[in-house]
Order: sequence, then structure tokens, then C-alpha cells
Amino acid sequence: MPEEKKPKIMVDTREPDSVCDALEAQGAEIEVRQLEIGDYLLSDRLVAERKTRADFESSVVDGRLFAQASDLCAALPRVVIIVEGDAPEGSRLSRSALLGAYASLISDFGCALFFTRSPPATAEMLYALAHHEQVAKSRAAPVYAKRKARSVAERQRAVVEALPNVGPALAEALLKYFDTVENVMSAPESELREVGRIGEKKASELRKLLSTRYMPARGRTGETGGENSA
Repeated sequence: MPEEKKPKIMVDTREPDSVCDALEAQGAEIEVRQLEIGDYLLSDRLVAERKTRADFESSVVDGRLFAQASDLCAALPRVVIIVEGDAPEGSRLSRSALLGAYASLISDFGCALFFTRSPPATAEMLYALAHHEQVAKSRAAPVYAKRKARSVAERQRAVVEALPNVGPALAEALLKYFDTVENVMSAPESELREVGRIGEKKASELRKLLSTRYMPARGRTGETGGENSA
């Protein structure tokens, strides 16, 4: 009997090891990287944002929650907000304010809400979602999702961030140093090393990627072109 497919989950670098360890214990394949939006990418259409109860309340108070919800929904069609843990002592929000925030996430943004008691319980829900999407429904594994660009500058950063090991801060630094996307892509290795946090190895890898001739991967039946290729 063939081994069952393992769901793949992309996890943001800031998420706790307790959730990642529990996901791996259940059989999930984990890829940890800095995500621009969301905390867990579960398929090509589904993202989850995890918040402790304390962080959820803080994000309601400072308005961050609804900005995040807007970005998540603009990037992917399915969004789950997971609220983890018990209410903190000395809550800053009344019950009616909390219910109003829940109502807004559901009715205004179309997010699904799920409440868990602990990181292992959160992992159980995340695994179930990824398994349903990728195994039961045969949807594609997650791809790197980015915040929907709203300006030329944001689109420029998105292009540079697509480079390996380049996150938002480094993309910003590269563009400030080289001024244009074109200059970043054509910069010699020696100049790339002038930008903060780009060492010799990373500069070499970037230069190799940008200068290596493209060789398309061959298909399963040996094709390199379209479906009519012989």
C-alpha cells in the first residue's frame, strides 16, 4: 500500500517551536521561513493567522487586526484566524467589544474563526486543515504568498523579495542601495556584498541564480514544451 501523502505547511519564523514540533509529530512536512502575510500557509488557497488571546486583544485595540485581515483576504481566498489560550487577566476589552471584533472578522472580511486552548491543540487544527486541503481535496501545497501590492514601490519590493533568502528588510535595503530593480538584478557580486547582511556566500548564490541560463525542467513523459510536444 502506498504511503499517504504528507501535507506541507509553510510556517513563519516567529511562530513557536511547540506548534512546529506538534505538527511534525502528526506527520506534517514543515518549511520554516519568513512569511510576509499570515503565520501558516496550508495550501495554495488557505492561510492561517495564529494569535494568543492577549495579542488578539492588543491587535483589536491598536487596529492592527483589521489591517492584517484585509491583507490576508486580499492575498488568498481562504483565511482562518486561530485564537489560542484563555483570556488574559485584566482584559482591556469588554465582552461586547470582543464579540464585535469576531463579528467584523466573519461578516466584513469573510474569515473563519477557531479557538484553541494550547499550542498542541492549535497544531491539531492546522494539521487537519492542511490534510483536508492537500490530501482529501488534492489541492496544491502552499506557495509563498505576498501582501497584495498597492503601489509601484510595493511591487518593486515584491520582485526583489522573490529572490532566495531575501526578506522584506533586505529587499528594502537592496532597493535603497541600488535605486532600481534593474540595478539590483545586474549588480556584480562585489557590490551585492556592500549591502548590509549580504555575505560572500549569499552574494555568490544570488549572482549565480541571476546569471545562470534557464533550463526548463522536463515533464514526466519527457516533454519540455507544451502539451503537443513530441
